[in-house]
Amino acid sequence: MDYSEYRELRIRRLEPGIVEIVMRAEEGKLSVTTARMHAEMARIWLDVDRDPDTRVAILRGEGRGFSAGGDLKMVEEMTHDFAVRARVWREAKDLVYNLINCSKMIVSAMHGPAVGAGLVCGLLADISIAAKNARLIDGHTRLGVAAGDHAAIVWPLLCGLAKAKYHLLLCEPIDGVEAERIGLVSLCVPEDELEERALELARRLAAAAQPAIRHTKLALNNWLRVAGPAFDASLALEFMDMTGPDVREGVAAVREKRPPRFS
Repeated sequence: MDYSEYRELRIRRLEPGIVEIVMRAEEGKLSVTTARMHAEMARIWLDVDRDPDTRVAILRGEGRGFSAGGDLKMVEEMTHDFAVRARVWREAKDLVYNLINCSKMIVSAMHGPAVGAGLVCGLLADISIAAKNARLIDGHTRLGVAAGDHAAIVWPLLCGLAKAKYHLLLCEPIDGVEAERIGLVSLCVPEDELEERALELARRLAAAAQPAIRHTKLALNNWLRVAGPAFDASLALEFMDMTGPDVREGVAAVREKRPPRFS
């Protein structure tokens, strides 16, 4: 499989059967989901699925954290440009369903802030590992739009509806320890052990009987497919909210690093 066209994602083969996918970031900063990265994150799971030399993919972020969320410029374009809004909506839908339907195993390794499209992949991974210093945040409602990019399909299944509502309605952050306690992630480890633990688990998955674990994943992910209509509705509502007045205040608040003042 040729991964040379990817620019915002860095893909390298760690060892036979295992590839690493790194969300790029500028030195000392967080990985930001630009328009190109968003498109690449929707497509990468199709290529991983078709790659005959890959059994497991490890996803991690570069720099100070796992992911910083969407580029505000892209968000602003969505508020007034229908074509951009339609494109990003299709990509957001494809990102979730392509990951769910990828037959290969996916391990996520999250450290520091985990927001936006990175968090989507991090929580939908087959095995999700959070460092103790991880800070998971779904910030949609703070931005003034519905939590639509993945939350409705997976949070209630992972941590229950009460906890899902608490964190999604209030944008309440969750550290790695609490995320493991409530079942939002598979494991929590010290940050200096994160990459080593992810590789260890990837090796175990790569050495397993592939039809057995892929068929198990296929069956278990039917729980997510059953929740597909709830996800589709939440995504549509998020993109409807992109046309409203609150998102402009939400973007301004993020830029100015202040609490939003919604009317």
